[in-house]
Amino acid sequence: MKYLVFSCLLLPLGAILIFSCQQDDDLTDPVGEPELHAAFAEFDPDNFTIYLDGDEVVLESNGLPNHTSPYWSNTTARTAVDPMGNTLTTPAAASNHPLFVEPSVTSFEQMAPGNIDDFNGSYTLRVPASPVLATTSSATGLGPIGMAVSGSMIYDDQEGPNVPLDNAIPSLDYTAAHTGPQSYHYHLETKAWSDDDEKLIGIISDGFFLYGRKCNATGTYPTDLDASGGHTSTTQHTTEAEYHYHIQNEKYLNQFYILFPGNYQGTPNAIR
Repeated sequence: MKYLVFSCLLLPLGAILIFSCQQDDDLTDPVGEPELHAAFAEFDPDNFTIYLDGDEVVLESNGLPNHTSPYWSNTTARTAVDPMGNTLTTPAAASNHPLFVEPSVTSFEQMAPGNIDDFNGSYTLRVPASPVLATTSSATGLGPIGMAVSGSMIYDDQEGPNVPLDNAIPSLDYTAAHTGPQSYHYHLETKAWSDDDEKLIGIISDGFFLYGRKCNATGTYPTDLDASGGHTSTTQHTTEAEYHYHIQNEKYLNQFYILFPGNYQGTPNAIR
């Protein structure tokens, strides 16, 4: 009888001790740690290194695109005159780069100076793992405003200080990109991988993703976009609705679609 009574007394105590240990373990388990968004899997791994640093995502790019372009080094020399009247020469290479293609929508005479492989770039962007909308929007500026999944940079609808993009249209290649002071970069819809569809274009420097003209949630053009082309819905990368941008389905010069003509709706971060 003493043994039975002793056993009965121990069992509740053991249960209490086990429960107590489980409670302590629960208190020390990490909760809500950030994870890399599924969309980052589409960024070219040969041109990007992407990782978490605390509650931030760090994107490091070499600035090179993963597709063909007439702006890769080639055996044709060309010249261009800059806004100051200086003649800039891009010398011929000994051989064509494997990704070089002949210009189609532009010409050697109209192309900007410099080849893609002349730019030994290194670009870093740090964004929140969970970006939030800012209280007020802010204007974009010159230089890179985002990173495309290809590895190259995204620019806005300006070609220079008080210089509209109209002036540079003849120099753009078939995927609406050209070389510039800092890098090969895109201004308009990137037809190398997205043409009137819902595909991921890249990430804007405020941390929100930029998609093509169509919305994955509806299969057609979104009708609820804000002034920056943003709205909240599911995408092909998430089952929960989240804010993101789209290329707006509004023609520029009757034939083009600007990648990002609006303001940042989040807090922009520098691309260095």
